[in-house]
Amino acid sequence: MRAVLVEEFTEFENLKLTECPEPEMGPKQVRIRTQATGISFALSLMVSGRYQRKPPLPFVPAAEVAGIVTDVAEGCERIKVGDRVCAVLDWGGLGEVAVANEVNTFKIPDGLEFNQAISFTNSYATSAAALTWPHLLRLAAGETLLVHGAAGGVGLAAIEIGKILGATVIATAGSAAKLDAAKEHGADHVINYREEDFRAVVNDLTDGIGANAIYDPVGGDVFAQSLRCVAPEGRIMPVGFASGTIPQIPANILLVKNITVTGLNMGYYIGWSPDDVRYEKAPIIHPLMQQMFDWFEAGKLNPRIWKTYKLEDFQDAMAAVLGRDAIGRVAVVMDEEAKRLGH
Repeated sequence: MRAVLVEEFTEFENLKLTECPEPEMGPKQVRIRTQATGISFALSLMVSGRYQRKPPLPFVPAAEVAGIVTDVAEGCERIKVGDRVCAVLDWGGLGEVAVANEVNTFKIPDGLEFNQAISFTNSYATSAAALTWPHLLRLAAGETLLVHGAAGGVGLAAIEIGKILGATVIATAGSAAKLDAAKEHGADHVINYREEDFRAVVNDLTDGIGANAIYDPVGGDVFAQSLRCVAPEGRIMPVGFASGTIPQIPANILLVKNITVTGLNMGYYIGWSPDDVRYEKAPIIHPLMQQMFDWFEAGKLNPRIWKTYKLEDFQDAMAAVLGRDAIGRVAVVMDEEAKRLGH
């Protein structure tokens, strides 16, 4: 099969497409003829060895795929040959064939395109868990949700899910086009953080109370200022650090305003941790995925794929991600999906 093979940790721009053997399938695993693969900033860190998790060399990178199941191993019960699925992998997505654990593989609705489906195992799953699980942001109807990085994959997902849950959503982004996208996906108020003091605007919009829940994939000074526009007894979650700076949290502010800071490493629930708990956590992950598919079929979720690229152009796909111009997700598409999209 054709695949991108990482033989030593290096910068993404040094990777090339090559021919390599198809991955072997073990017990309770499924083989997928890949139709779409998600491209993300984390992927560039993984191939360079800067991610918190280092796959054994050599490996095919990328952890989000959608495609058609061509084989199932002994022990599989939920997935069968011919199913249209999305899956989260340990690695292996940037190749024409992928192998996934059945526990991390999910049948997708008939109306969900493969290139859109790559958004569900990461962007939508992260936002849905963050906003609905009781030990995290537990967003309630009537509350105000502040979403930073609102035009990214997790940001747009958070806006849509926030509206489903009945919240008023305030979104921040750095350009008019990104703010327009946030509004298209349901944001009630938008703030250009490059031109306005979002802290002051949020406090004005909430009559000085602040946001009840804050979803922050940016970090740095954005997190620091967010602490100053969160409501008493509010909740704030760092989801990532796109700014490149990990914030230090002043405990005095938490104390004075009774603020809860909570974190979410979605990888923990899908097997990306030293203690592999993917099977123990399946009873909460599987219903979460089904809820999102139900929302999609009800017309409440609209996965936004900014651009798709054929496998040969995987470097252009990463350049689009690193250029920070993408609104929504970027995907590499193969086989029938590539033909359908005219690649």
